[in-house]
Amino acid sequence: MQAIVTPRLRWTGLAILTLHLPLASLAAQQAERYSIPGGDVAIYNLAGEVKVEPGSGVVTAELTRGGADAVKLKVLRGEIDGWEALRVMYPGDRIQYGRLSEGSSTQLRVRDNGTFGDEHDGEGKQRGRRITITGKGGGLDAHADLRVTVPPGKRVAIYLAVGKVSVTNVEGDLWLNASAAPVTTSGTRGDLDIDVGSGAVQVTEARGELSVDTGSGVVSVSGVRGEKISIDTGSGDVTASDVRSNELSVETGSGDIQVTGLVAPQVALETGSGSVAADVQGEVWNVNVQTGSGDVTLKLPPALGAEVDIETSSGDIETDFSVSVTRHARDHLTGRIGDGQGKIAIETGSGGIKLLKGQ
Repeated sequence: MQAIVTPRLRWTGLAILTLHLPLASLAAQQAERYSIPGGDVAIYNLAGEVKVEPGSGVVTAELTRGGADAVKLKVLRGEIDGWEALRVMYPGDRIQYGRLSEGSSTQLRVRDNGTFGDEHDGEGKQRGRRITITGKGGGLDAHADLRVTVPPGKRVAIYLAVGKVSVTNVEGDLWLNASAAPVTTSGTRGDLDIDVGSGAVQVTEARGELSVDTGSGVVSVSGVRGEKISIDTGSGDVTASDVRSNELSVETGSGDIQVTGLVAPQVALETGSGSVAADVQGEVWNVNVQTGSGDVTLKLPPALGAEVDIETSSGDIETDFSVSVTRHARDHLTGRIGDGQGKIAIETGSGGIKLLKGQ
């Protein structure tokens, strides 16, 4: 008799425990699916991981809540400034997101409708209430992870404060805006605009115009094809490989720039402090390289024809090309290579300059 009763008692206890799970735990285990019709879609979320993948029909967002206060989050949908907007609403002015490293803190302003970004009022002030997001220290313990599917040809904007963003094989125009989060993309087809306050950016196998703007973080791009490619970081190294474009522009306030396998007739590379190394292939129209402090090594096609202007305040100038010199000093060289059809300008405040023949 005891052998029969004892298992029955144990099973009943487990059933009671299951029934008394906190509502927040149940919410965190269930994914909510939202369909977002319309041509242009914007999604706003303050904390979480966002994955963007290809889909069909309409844009969808699969939302999974997390944190002890997950049930307090609200999801709003509706048109804002011509965009169909899905917004995850966080009550309160302080949010705790446990995936942040200890000591990390991000502040931003969020408007009453749950949107945030770079918009200002007429006096140049940011609008909305100030929100602080930390890894520890109390506040609303909640976040939302999102899986967003995008049909071909759509325009989608993702706004995230903290967490991370990853995009895979999406065909459409994308705007990715994050306050403090790494962003990675691969296999995109369409214009790609990435704006990050702080965080690393990695772009691979992209087709379409590319713009990357980050306040602080390394940037890496490879296998990119686009009419215009622009990379701007306040602080961080920039590496680019296997890039084909009509125009490439790279600027970093502090960090090295390294470019390999580049086919672009117009190139501008600038760093406030750091070295620059670039291998430019194909037709060359205009190449401009500047660094406040650092060496410059520039490889160009052997059949190059260009007017050259090379200057360094402190460092040697070396060239593999035959130059018809019009001006020569220890720190400044101007002249012509070949037919002189293109233009090459290189300047460094402190560092050596090498103008080499590529393959």
